[in-house]
Amino acid sequence: MKKINNIGAYLIVFIMTLFVLIPAVSAQERVQANWAELEKFKALYDDPRPFLKEGAFAYKNSLPPKLYNSLVYDVDKMQKAWADLVGFRAPDVVGKIAPEIKPDTYNYKDKEKFPGLKELMIPEIYIRFNAAGPPFAGNFSEIKVVPTRQYYFSLPVAEGTKKYEGQSKLDKEGYLIGESYKGGYPFPRPSGEFKAQQICYNWEKRYTIFESFVNATANYGYSKNLRRDRDQVLAWLGVRLQGRLRMEPYGWFDERAQTRGEYTASILSWVAPRDSYGNAYSRTNFLDRDTFDYNLIYSAAIRRIRTMSATDTQDTVGGGDAIYEDSEGFSQKLTPKRFPFKFKVIAEREYLMPTHSLDGSPYVTSASKGLEQRNLEFERRPMYVVELIQTDKNYVYGKRILYIDQETFILKFGEHYDQKGRLYRTIWSNYASIPEMGVHIPQITTFRDHIDIHSTVSGYFYIPAPWLTRDDINLQSAITKGK
Repeated sequence: MKKINNIGAYLIVFIMTLFVLIPAVSAQERVQANWAELEKFKALYDDPRPFLKEGAFAYKNSLPPKLYNSLVYDVDKMQKAWADLVGFRAPDVVGKIAPEIKPDTYNYKDKEKFPGLKELMIPEIYIRFNAAGPPFAGNFSEIKVVPTRQYYFSLPVAEGTKKYEGQSKLDKEGYLIGESYKGGYPFPRPSGEFKAQQICYNWEKRYTIFESFVNATANYGYSKNLRRDRDQVLAWLGVRLQGRLRMEPYGWFDERAQTRGEYTASILSWVAPRDSYGNAYSRTNFLDRDTFDYNLIYSAAIRRIRTMSATDTQDTVGGGDAIYEDSEGFSQKLTPKRFPFKFKVIAEREYLMPTHSLDGSPYVTSASKGLEQRNLEFERRPMYVVELIQTDKNYVYGKRILYIDQETFILKFGEHYDQKGRLYRTIWSNYASIPEMGVHIPQITTFRDHIDIHSTVSGYFYIPAPWLTRDDINLQSAITKGK
């Protein structure tokens, strides 16, 4: 392992190695104990360091060699395998809209000079291409347009998708028959009557991050005057329980998952603020469309666990700018039994979108500088635009519009409208890609509440965590550790 000069880096390398060797150590404590150290590698504000490519946190430098080597593959093979699956490479299918917009640096003051920028951008993102400042966080005044890249997933994901291609089946209403899905992306070439649902299932079954992971998240909320009014530090542990292709155990995580048809399980714990410390949220997702996901929440103040109803999962997370079913942009269960949608692909076209950063250099300026997103590179991306009309008037949203990348099936931008048709919330996630791993990790997400005029900036660190067990992602364990 390369010599690392940062003392905090030594600490995290030591602790991460220790946890690989001694799985009984609390995974939640690992994240809680190291949030301050993680921020030393890449602060959310005013920090342009390329932390994923250089320095102590770069996975090649920070992960134990055995773990790192188990997660890397030949890039050329990954690119070819993924292109064969989806049937194209992104650079080959873009460039038709506003071809005068060439790779170059553009300032928001150039918008009148280059009207093609408006044609190429999602309308809400075009609005954000502006000077920084109130009433929302997350504007950007300058972009660098770069040539379109091909993105792909790890070789095991491509091979698993190929192995199970054609086995995933939809029922007569367009919902996935749970037992037919074995692994990989269920519909690598969406088509037919239920194309919109196939696209949504590709997002649901995504392999963007590690199949077992530890995540540290910081959320900072801002009023319309960009006054910070909410801080949260969260520890998130997650395990994919079915269709595991990259990390042992392969296939099903354990017998319980197979018997119960469990798909994923995760635990979210509040580390800060102080009055939220010890609160925890547990979620288990099921493959069967009619088996409702199991959501539990623990309130440390009253020392009580309660099962969350479908109404409860519409509550905002910690009073923020997203509901529980907005996790990672969109995590609402697709079922005709509870708050069903009408699905429609309303567009398939290229948009000028932020690239997947290859080094982690994007950042947000401090509030005194307008909370501007900087170091953003944009490229032309082939996108699906999927409209989900809610058929139950009791749900918080009347409509969702999802902008999903055609090459990777990654949800990049979401618009969520209330029952009166007003734009209520938007969620914009900017990703970082690790080329040798074929994974795509959210780095910065901006949330906006367009009715209450409030915004949230979130930053993330993800660490692969093959040591996670059922005990680590069990709510009782989180309660014990939070006391």
